[in-house]
Amino acid sequence: MKRLALYFTAPYEVSVREESLPLPAAGQVLVQTLVSAISAGTELLVYRGQAPADASIDEAIPALAGKFAFPLKYGYAAVGRVTEVGDDVGPEWRGKTVFAFNPHESLFLSSPDELMPVPFSLSPEEASLLPNMETSVNFLMDGQPLIGEQVVVFGQGVVGLLTTALLARLPLASLLTLDRYDLRRRKSLALGAQASLDPEASDSLTRLTSLLRKEHSDTRADLTYELSGDPRALEKAIEVTGFSGRVVIGSWYGQKQVGLNLGGHFHRSRIRLISSQVSTIAPQCAGRWNKSRRLQTAWQMLRNLKPAHLITHRFPLAQAARAYALLDRHPEEAIQVILTCEA
Repeated sequence: MKRLALYFTAPYEVSVREESLPLPAAGQVLVQTLVSAISAGTELLVYRGQAPADASIDEAIPALAGKFAFPLKYGYAAVGRVTEVGDDVGPEWRGKTVFAFNPHESLFLSSPDELMPVPFSLSPEEASLLPNMETSVNFLMDGQPLIGEQVVVFGQGVVGLLTTALLARLPLASLLTLDRYDLRRRKSLALGAQASLDPEASDSLTRLTSLLRKEHSDTRADLTYELSGDPRALEKAIEVTGFSGRVVIGSWYGQKQVGLNLGGHFHRSRIRLISSQVSTIAPQCAGRWNKSRRLQTAWQMLRNLKPAHLITHRFPLAQAARAYALLDRHPEEAIQVILTCEA
C-alpha cells in the first residue's frame, strides 16, 4: 500500500514523497485523509528554517515525535475516514470520519485512542480547524477577559480571527484588532471587532488610543493579545496596555529575536506578560479543566461559529509546495489554506 507524505527538507523547500505503508496491525486503524489544514504560524517557521532544530516537536503526540530538524514531517490538523481496522478494533470504527493530530499524509495508521470522531454537524474542513480553535479557547482561559474590559488583539490570522470571534461573544467595553492585511481586517470586523487597524500605518496607535477613549476614560487596554508572530508587535502591545494590564503572548517566534524597551511604561505600569501555549492548561484552571474538557469546548465553538468561511485556498497534497509559497510570499491573499487528499 502506498501513500503520499509531505516532508520539509530545507529552508523554503518541501517535497511530497510516495511511501509504503503496511496494513493495520492489531489495535490499529487505517485512515484515508480528506483534508489537512496548514498552521501558517508554526509551519511557516519550519518552512523558513526559523524553528529551533534542537527543540522537540510535541512529545505528547506520538505522530509528532522528534525534533525540528530537516528533513521532517509536520502538520497536526488531519481529518479523514477510517477505511480499514485491525484485530482488536471494534467494527464500528470502519467508515467513521475522524480528526487526528497527524502530519500531512494521504494515509496514516493510528490507534483509536489517538483519534476523535468528528461531530455530524461539522464538515471535514470545519473539523480541521480544531487545533486553531483549541488554541483560541486557551487564549481566553489564559487572558481571563472580564465584563466591561477593553481588549486589543494584534494579529488576525486564523487563530487571531477565531480569538476575536470568541471575544466578541463576551460583554466587553471594546474589542479592537490590528493586522497588516486588508482581507483579514475585513474578516475581523465581520466577526465582531468594533474597529480593525493597520499596525503599519503611522497613526495606528493614535487612532487606537482615540477609539479606546470613546468607551472609557482610560486610553489603554485592560487586556492585549499578541498573536501576529511578529516580534516587533510585542512592544506595541505593551505600549497600548494600561496599569496592571495583561499581555497574552500567543505568538511563537521560533529563532526570531525580540527586542523590548522595558525601562519606562512597562516597568511603572505593573504590566503582566503571560506566556500562552496550548500543550498545557493554565495552572489557575487546572483544578477543574483538563485537555479533554478544553477540546470539548473547542468542538462546541466550531459548531457555533462555523468557520469554514476562513478557508481561502485549497491545494491537492501533491501541490503542497504551491501552498507554502503562497503563504510565504503573498500572505495578504490567504487566511486558512488546506491540503486535500483524493480517495
